Amino acid sequence: MKFKFADPQLNFLVGINALILLTATVLSHGGFIDIYNFQSMASQLPELGLLAIGVALAMISGNGGIDLSGVGLANLAGVVAASVVPQLVVADTSPWLYTGSFVLVALGVGLAGGFLNGWLIARVGLTPILCTLGSQLIFTGLAVVLTNGSSLRISSVDPMSAIGNEMLFGVPIPFVIFMLLLVGIGWLLRYSPFGIRLFLLGTNAKAARYAGIPGERMLIATYTLCGLLAGVAGVIIAARTASVKADYGSSYLLIAILIAVMAGVRPQGGYGRMVCLFFSAMALQLLSSTFNLLDISNFFRDCAWGLLLLCFLASARINLKDFHPFSSRNSAPLNQSPPGKTPNL
Repeated sequence: MKFKFADPQLNFLVGINALILLTATVLSHGGFIDIYNFQSMASQLPELGLLAIGVALAMISGNGGIDLSGVGLANLAGVVAASVVPQLVVADTSPWLYTGSFVLVALGVGLAGGFLNGWLIARVGLTPILCTLGSQLIFTGLAVVLTNGSSLRISSVDPMSAIGNEMLFGVPIPFVIFMLLLVGIGWLLRYSPFGIRLFLLGTNAKAARYAGIPGERMLIATYTLCGLLAGVAGVIIAARTASVKADYGSSYLLIAILIAVMAGVRPQGGYGRMVCLFFSAMALQLLSSTFNLLDISNFFRDCAWGLLLLCFLASARINLKDFHPFSSRNSAPLNQSPPGKTPNL
């Protein structure tokens, strides 16, 4: 039996990963293939990956759905937790209670922010891109007010530090958390009623309404889930850097959108696969590490991410068959003559 990959987007992303890995290995004379380098990349990937999942879910919901507030909400979740929890728990005395409280507060802020986005979009009827852009500014502004614009250190107790820096069987814990959430959401989209309804809502909102799918509740649930993912990202960022800041990851939004678009998530809604999103995030992480290897400026990287995003958005609108000389659109059937002329018999 002949085995073949049925998803061309997945084939493309696997090939891109292999090409980047091969190029980086050649340029580094084999130094890129190092366990410590892979562990470093695996510890950096989850922050972007979690935010990209949120962007992808909002896109899948359709109606121009997108979540631009993920980075701001992640930072706000970390800032609020770092500001509130020390007032309630002494970290040195109760490290586990401090860590658990920090996680719960951060996740609570993420859920609240995501619910606000969903409510404004579903009930008030705001355009998703404008709504989440506005909430992004609100979240960032609140974080600036709470920190006075400076970074805020958090207590570096062992349980908290472990979330961001320790290994589990040689795999960074942040990567384990990311993979568990990625697989869980992938299962939710593929096999649960929520996923089926979300894809139908994104494909055809009118048909979904006639099918009895509660569109408003679905949108609120989707954006609340996006907020929860931002809260998890906020916890990982705080644990890994032992600090929180209002403007951390200023370029993360662009990269998260790029990851989702590269993964084949349709901006029009109705389609997206978590396995493709994983390989898309891996490709950009490998490319970023290659840029580090070549000592390329961060300003050039931002330019490269923007260019890649435009290219992938444009490629989604282009059908290569239109340029083929024998395609059905560019050529008439052999037995059909041009208008006004009789065919040669």
